[in-house]
Amino acid sequence: MKGILGLLRMTTRNNKPQDHQDSVFFSTAFANQGVESTMLVPWEARAVEVGAKRMPVSRGGKLLQALWAKDKYMAHLDQDAVKRMERFFEFAQVSPNRDVIRQDEYGNFMIVLLTGTIAVDRVQPWGEQLRLAETRPGDILGEMSLLDSGIRFSACTTLTDCEVAVLSADAMDDMMDKDPQLAASLVALLARKLSLRLRVVSARLSENQK
Repeated sequence: MKGILGLLRMTTRNNKPQDHQDSVFFSTAFANQGVESTMLVPWEARAVEVGAKRMPVSRGGKLLQALWAKDKYMAHLDQDAVKRMERFFEFAQVSPNRDVIRQDEYGNFMIVLLTGTIAVDRVQPWGEQLRLAETRPGDILGEMSLLDSGIRFSACTTLTDCEVAVLSADAMDDMMDKDPQLAASLVALLARKLSLRLRVVSARLSENQK
């Protein structure tokens, strides 16, 4: 994480990435971890698999702005910043009972839930399935793998009709290249939210093992 933030600070100071390698930091991070491209499940493939339907940016962007304006952390991004961010997201509608993220897979995208409910479940090593959360609009899913190139910790399944905003590693690289200050702000806020959520999940898992 320090490496990501350091890279973003350097990029922000110079207003552009130092070289091509920096500009594809997120999309090449999996390769640096020894993950072959065939092991990755990008949003494009998952969208086809779950039958996701593309939705207008005008609607998706409006929902994203309204939700993040009420979020304790994401509200640090003003309306103009979120508006600038819209072009880097894909917006889609997903039917119920669809696995948008699967446990133990490698995926290079994160999801912001705009409407509906998504269940977050984890199968424990001993076989027990534990429901970690039922998310609400505004919640972010999958950002851990986007930031650290690790495998997915849990599965995320739609319980209702859902509308989502998706940010891929390629789009994150594009944001770093075209709007580095915005990218730096987003990564910092994602890291704070992720840290808080991991503490909650850790406490939940500890309670379940007692």
